[in-house]
Amino acid sequence: MIKEFTGRPTVDINCDAGEGFGLYRLGCDRQIMPYLTSVNIACGFHASDPVHMQETVRLAKQYGVAVGAHPSYPDLQGFGRRDMDLSGEEITAAIIYQVGALAGFCRAEGVKMVHVKPHGALYNRAADDLTVALAVAGAVRLIDRELILVGLANSAMVEAAARVGIACRQEAFADREYTSGGRLMPRSRPGAIISDVEKICQRVADMVANRRIIAADGSEIACNVQTVCLHSDTPQAVKIAAALRQTLTATTALGPGDGRN
Repeated sequence: MIKEFTGRPTVDINCDAGEGFGLYRLGCDRQIMPYLTSVNIACGFHASDPVHMQETVRLAKQYGVAVGAHPSYPDLQGFGRRDMDLSGEEITAAIIYQVGALAGFCRAEGVKMVHVKPHGALYNRAADDLTVALAVAGAVRLIDRELILVGLANSAMVEAAARVGIACRQEAFADREYTSGGRLMPRSRPGAIISDVEKICQRVADMVANRRIIAADGSEIACNVQTVCLHSDTPQAVKIAAALRQTLTATTALGPGDGRN
């Protein structure tokens, strides 16, 4: 049973998308898109290709979903989930390259790009390594200082965005468990992925209303959750998205926000 909350904080529902490649499809972009308020589109380094990128931008436009880029380490074989020891200059260049590619499709479709969210191992590294986070945030600022960096709540990405002078939208994950240190539990550990619809809706409503995350061990992590991510390849992803949208519509104002609230 979802508890009643007072007030209507603003929160965004985001999802990684466009992660197919060639003949291969991953996730359920078309089915899940109506329930989102923003989408992070893969840019070719961990997944996607020009056709998938174009299709996903068009799909987001069809449903009025805010578009962002989802750049990664150059790791197509490992789906961007393998850490790489790149220099700050290499990270910055890789992000500019990927975001620039997606920006071309956005321009062609008359869609404004709103945000940038790193993917996978790059996201996780930037959450803890300020040098990497500054390379990421610096790249975003070089591209367009109006772009919002989406980063893990309470992470180095939040600090890096502030240092370079761009907005950061703090993110929590609907379908992932957390460690007591406020980081995502590794996917290799049992229970790291949550697929129970009721549990997800309850925990996200609590995250947003009470500005906290309950870790797997029951500890409480204070945070300002501005956007909530769910994954389209999680079991029951579309059912989760529909239920989460319904839950948050009843308790919050839905929308991507500017990363400053």
